[in-house]
Amino acid sequence: MTVEKPASYIGGEPNIILKEDGTFDVRFAMCFPDTYEIGMSWNGLSILYNILNKTDHCYMERVFAPKPDMQSAMKKCGLSLYTLETKTPVRDADIVGFTLQYEMSYTNILSMMDLAGIPFRSSDRSEDDPLVVAGGPCAFNAEPLADFFDAVLVGDGEDLLPEFCRIYAECRKAGISKRDSLLKLQKLQGVYVPSFYEPVYENGLFVRMDKLEQSAPDRVLRAFVNDLDKIDYPECPINPLTEAVQERAVCELFRGCTRGCRFCQAGMIYRPVRERSWKKNYQYGVKQLENSGYSEISLLSLSTSDYTQFEPLMLDLIDYCKAGKVSISLPSLRLDNFSFRILDEIQGLRKTGLTFAPEAGTQRLRDVINKNITEADILGAIDKATDLGWSSVKLYFMIGLPSETDEDLEGIADIAQKIMDLARSKNNGMRGRFNVSVSVANFVPKPFTPFQWVAQDTPVEFARKHDLLMARIRKIKGVTLHSHESFVSTLEAVLARGGRELSQVIERAWELGAAFDSWTEHFKEDAWRTALSENGIDGSHYTLKGLPTDAPLPWGIIDCGVSDRFLLDEYRKALSEETTPDCRHACNGCGINKYTECRCGGILK
Repeated sequence: MTVEKPASYIGGEPNIILKEDGTFDVRFAMCFPDTYEIGMSWNGLSILYNILNKTDHCYMERVFAPKPDMQSAMKKCGLSLYTLETKTPVRDADIVGFTLQYEMSYTNILSMMDLAGIPFRSSDRSEDDPLVVAGGPCAFNAEPLADFFDAVLVGDGEDLLPEFCRIYAECRKAGISKRDSLLKLQKLQGVYVPSFYEPVYENGLFVRMDKLEQSAPDRVLRAFVNDLDKIDYPECPINPLTEAVQERAVCELFRGCTRGCRFCQAGMIYRPVRERSWKKNYQYGVKQLENSGYSEISLLSLSTSDYTQFEPLMLDLIDYCKAGKVSISLPSLRLDNFSFRILDEIQGLRKTGLTFAPEAGTQRLRDVINKNITEADILGAIDKATDLGWSSVKLYFMIGLPSETDEDLEGIADIAQKIMDLARSKNNGMRGRFNVSVSVANFVPKPFTPFQWVAQDTPVEFARKHDLLMARIRKIKGVTLHSHESFVSTLEAVLARGGRELSQVIERAWELGAAFDSWTEHFKEDAWRTALSENGIDGSHYTLKGLPTDAPLPWGIIDCGVSDRFLLDEYRKALSEETTPDCRHACNGCGINKYTECRCGGILK
């Protein structure tokens, strides 16, 4: 009771799954390298927990990163990191899996391994130590962490992870060594074994990846789930005992996106679009509400209103939710005529606010990033929303995008001003109480995007742009501005585009006290600067200079399914301010249909 939110560490929540020892072959400790309240909001945890625990061979238990006060208390009394379900020490699990959701969680991985008593590097672990694996979006460039993992699982995990656990269980029963087990496991599509490869550097620059094991694939193709309707989806979500960031039922309408925004990694690595049928989504949504008692349901996707069965699903959900006084959260909504009809229908439910993501302040820059939305679209949506009585809007932008000028920054303030002017001109009681929240994120170039080669602004330049924008925004009554810390964005770019040379930096930063780096109050800039300096790493190599388009890339060992040619073509089109249409209407030749079913323009390619 001396630590913050002690309920985060006790388990025993409604809807957890308990299995008796002897009824499964592999104990899998799923580690989320951040706090309970954040990890319990991750839908992927619920999906994998449901799927793995329905198998006979595997028992998946949850582990979250203890906060600093709890870490201190655990070390003081000699308590090892444990699973929430059965309080089993993590070091006694057969497989320890980390999800890599964002780069700024990397030091927490070392904190958790330290608390568990597991050696950091795979080369230092024995046959008695658990197999340590990773997955998630950052697994598409896991090179900065590659020395810490025995295997990295890349792509959709619903089929891959249960099969990975099944094969490892068979290997353990047969007394097969870890290395020989990994030789079998690497045959699965999506499995990358870092120790089977060695990066080669010349003059500090990555030049190629050599294979140490000839049976290893030249490139590791990500795993795909082709039909979401055939994937079991959770109906009994775990109810957190303490407040989580998001406490609601969740329907994943579809996976992937066809919009093709050039800065967006998710839009590339989750291709192609795969929809779950509206009847399945309705069934799962209703079951989750009935089995949890939640008063809100969220329709999850990268672009919700692109769901082709949006209308029948919404009409049925609205009837159900009105009867049960359940609110509906609609992120990523395209506000066309039907969408506004839906908004009008749910006005009687609790409103969660409107969100737009113009990303850039001028049409020129929106064309550069392929954000196919106009100022007229934004203002037209606001006009309809205010008529329906909505009184607040959130706007998301990026600063530091390729070719950005101060005029583009001024455009952000101009859009906010025009929205306020429009709202105040209405004769519907909106005057004086309409609010606009502007949030600006610093652009970070990410692997497997058309912008993976571009340079990033310096922290000084980011700060200048923040000040310029703040000077304009503070003059607009009713508008607030939120921005991100600049050096964190620089570090994120370093970790996103780096290679194995960064493992020493991450470990040293952790030794100097770096942890919970995504939390402003915990971030230790000096620790990271010292770690970079001591290891002779110049962060500007990863940020300021950009990368030649013909240079070998550390993450090139992974094949995300989208061709290198397509990414390069999109980069060149960005430089000429040329847009690419939504690939729902016509195939743009990204190459994903070489590996899996892709429906472009409604036609199977």
